[in-house]
Amino acid sequence: MPQPNIIYIMADDMGFGDPGCYGAEKIPTPNMDRLAREGMRFTDAHSASAVCTPSRYAALTGRYCWRSRLQSGVMWGYSPPLIEDERPTVAKMLGDAGYATAAVGKWHLGLGWHWTCDLPDDPVAQRTEFGNNIDHTRPLSHSPNDDGFDYFFGIPASLDMQPFCFVENHETVGTPSVEKDPYAPQQRKGLMVPGWEDDQVDIMHAQRACEFIERSAGSDEPFFLYLTPSVPHRPCMPPEFIVGASEAGLRGDCVALYDWVVGRVLDTLDEQGIADNTLVLVTSDNGARATDFYGNDWGHKSCGDWRGQKADIWEGGHREPLLARWPGHVAPGAVCDETVCLIDLMATCADVAGCEIPEGGAPDSVSIRPCLEGAELREPLHEATVHHSVSGMFAIRQGEWKAAFGLGSGGFSDPKHLDPEPGGPEGQLYHMIDDPQETTNLWEQEPTVVERLSKLLNTWRDEGRSVER
Repeated sequence: MPQPNIIYIMADDMGFGDPGCYGAEKIPTPNMDRLAREGMRFTDAHSASAVCTPSRYAALTGRYCWRSRLQSGVMWGYSPPLIEDERPTVAKMLGDAGYATAAVGKWHLGLGWHWTCDLPDDPVAQRTEFGNNIDHTRPLSHSPNDDGFDYFFGIPASLDMQPFCFVENHETVGTPSVEKDPYAPQQRKGLMVPGWEDDQVDIMHAQRACEFIERSAGSDEPFFLYLTPSVPHRPCMPPEFIVGASEAGLRGDCVALYDWVVGRVLDTLDEQGIADNTLVLVTSDNGARATDFYGNDWGHKSCGDWRGQKADIWEGGHREPLLARWPGHVAPGAVCDETVCLIDLMATCADVAGCEIPEGGAPDSVSIRPCLEGAELREPLHEATVHHSVSGMFAIRQGEWKAAFGLGSGGFSDPKHLDPEPGGPEGQLYHMIDDPQETTNLWEQEPTVVERLSKLLNTWRDEGRSVER
């Protein structure tokens, strides 16, 4: 059998409750629903972080991002590269195994911009940089090409972050030279390429992704496509043909737009006759916002029935939809309840492609191929799974237990942070079978469990890995 093509499609802020196949009633998602019918739906899949950058770092490296220099928060449009030069990535590994590789969409892992002054060490200065201290005419000193991708086309970070431009390989497409106009809700001030249109961004991403598939279909070598649309992350600017597609406002429409992108990919695979030899994985980088920009939820639960939202240590921050289709390997209509993590992409790709993980690579990644192929597991894939909030709060999940080492959400939901009361619990412990909504804190009632999970987390932090190979 030839090596299968692998397509990984990651939304930006799509929650567990957004696709129809996960219970949504107000947002049409026919293409994700199709994948659930034709493949597998995971019910206990998690991002490695509750926010964008660290989740994407983990997916591409198989390494928890809290092992890197980024201990909390996210990168910005002008932040320097986060993935270390020597770090093995999914793309480098598959490229060495004979795959053509492409990244299309939101990057958000830092780029090698040329500053006309010293690069500020302060992340706030990087975040607020308007663009006047950047020479946009010079090729980037570091782009996704340097992280193993043969081809890159996308935006530097989120659609609410400057600069407002596309990057193709090492160069901007056009020069950001005029102030963004108009600003959409929550967009930061900065420069754009003349003629920039927010609502066309993911249409372009879909087009370039499908062109890569078409080029690759005529080749003898397999391909890996990492496709990361900008939606439904704010500012939620869907194109006119999608406006009104949902009953959940502009954010719901942007979930429908993400589903449209998924549909374009599936249609292209069918048109090229390569769907049967392609593993398609569809997911999101972290949980969703509980409401839109104006505070409306439209009667829609973006994170399903889980507690919390994007950025939180609670389940709503990191429990993700995950769909997989691989004809002949994944049974149609299958459901998997195993606890898996998006950090598992690298080990899974190695398993599927039949290649070796480079020495020192993917220290926290486990292959989910046994789950995809319906194998009966003798023990859980992961001994435990580590979660991380935007503020850097840790949690660890092992079987039915989840311990969070702090009080409050650690993210966007109130209370964000609570100081322990004298004699009270210092953290949170939940029994995820009896109490999946995380309502009853058992920290004080189960000290042995707390001690065991704390010791395991500290061991993994000290050792630099959670997986032995």
